[in-house]
Amino acid sequence: MLILQNLAFRLPDGRLLFDNLHLSIQKHEKLALVGANGSGKSSLLRFITGELQPGSGVCSFDRLAHSLYYVPQHFGQYNDRTVAELLEIAPRLQALKAILAGEGSFEDYSVLNDDWLLEEHVRASLDSWELPHLSLEQSVADLSGGEKTRVLLAGIQLNTIDLLLLDEPSNHLDHSGRERLYELLENTSAAVMVVSHDRQLLRRMDKIVELDKNGLQRYGGNYDFYAAQKEVEAQAHEAQLLEKQKALAKAKEVARESMVQKQKLDARGKRKQMQAGVPTIALNTLRNRAEQSTSKLKTVHTEKMEGLQQELRLLQDKPRISGIRMHFNDSTLPKGKLLFELKNAQLYLGERKIWSSLLELELCSGDRLAISGANGSGKSSMLKVMLGELPVKASTHKRAGFYAVLLDQEYSAIDNRLTIYEQTQFFNENGLAEHELKIRLNRFLFDKTSWDTSCSVLSGGEKMSLLLCCLTIRNQSPDVLLLDEPTNNLDLPNLALLSAVIADYKGTIVVVSHDSDFLTQIGVDRYLIL
Repeated sequence: MLILQNLAFRLPDGRLLFDNLHLSIQKHEKLALVGANGSGKSSLLRFITGELQPGSGVCSFDRLAHSLYYVPQHFGQYNDRTVAELLEIAPRLQALKAILAGEGSFEDYSVLNDDWLLEEHVRASLDSWELPHLSLEQSVADLSGGEKTRVLLAGIQLNTIDLLLLDEPSNHLDHSGRERLYELLENTSAAVMVVSHDRQLLRRMDKIVELDKNGLQRYGGNYDFYAAQKEVEAQAHEAQLLEKQKALAKAKEVARESMVQKQKLDARGKRKQMQAGVPTIALNTLRNRAEQSTSKLKTVHTEKMEGLQQELRLLQDKPRISGIRMHFNDSTLPKGKLLFELKNAQLYLGERKIWSSLLELELCSGDRLAISGANGSGKSSMLKVMLGELPVKASTHKRAGFYAVLLDQEYSAIDNRLTIYEQTQFFNENGLAEHELKIRLNRFLFDKTSWDTSCSVLSGGEKMSLLLCCLTIRNQSPDVLLLDEPTNNLDLPNLALLSAVIADYKGTIVVVSHDSDFLTQIGVDRYLIL
């Protein structure tokens, strides 16, 4: 159905995004495309849709014989459309209206294709995605990000599709929305290619395809199979790394011993020659030969060590999540201390109630609390109430003194005017040396080529990783970490890093997230449902 051959693309600044990509998708096949942020996953989808043209290569998809439906990650390009146009039903809807008004042409009947219950189907689909309030004539510009996502997903049920492309479709969905998405993907007869870090979704795919600087690697199973294979690869990588380190150390030792032995033999030979009365001119010739022999021996060992060092550098250049354990300092608060309490509480925006019912909550030091609920139920607002940034009406409202850090969806603690290294200096209250800051940046997957990069161009995942790095540098560890949808926009490596760091944190955690794998990994033991 779809064939990519020798696909290559350069960014406007001349950097090669990817080269020599090959991929085929068969009918009814369901693939997930994964890879690090910036590897070109979204661009690859846009090549398939025809929005981008590759620098070289062929993307073969017969759009006359097959239909394609695309759900992008960002929606600004659709703001001049109506809901009906976004659903890709506007021509059929217009044809139906013309026919019902007695003005239908032969072409209108052909466009409608006997879909006489189109309006009922549209309304049922929008209702199933909790969008009963939307008008088909409404401008897409008036919709929230979550509403745009759900409109596009509703359109899948209203169109005949052979190839379905989705870019991070679960990012703006609550738990019930994600479940509907999973069911839709399981039941569709279309071939599917989805870019996602949502592990529940990835488990429902037939195959995983990973994109990196070396091209596309296909794994013949779902996410669990892929994760197991990556673990095997990681262990093999660590073994190779250790082997090369040992080989390099051995080569250095052999080179040193060989040179010492050579120098001893040369000195012994020179003494014998002098004792034998060898003429000076002959001694000079022999000395030159010995020096040439020493130089040749040194060159042989140097070349061997340089080869090993190059192999070692290539291994060290690969991101290594396993083994990263950047412990935060422990909170100074005693475990079990009451930090925050609400009874009979309600949050108001003007006269409108935000929470569906009165809330009661106790948060104690050491708790790991997840806040869940539908989109718009007031989850992010609850975090701001805990910070003391929003007033709340309650019969009991207590907040003890504690130091809290909010990791919000905008990563507002990152200063976009600074470079990556300057940002770490801003948090460096302990006065750590420059080399120590750079060691920590390396551990959080920022190598030396990125240290002078402006924070303004970082992806969401990179900003999250940098912020975690900075928090481990800061003198005072937070008593409470508040996380608002922290896994949105993270690639799998950064997701693994975030999980490892948060799992190691010993303080109190309050997290808004629909990622059940992440909540399990960080040890959430309490839930507040709004």
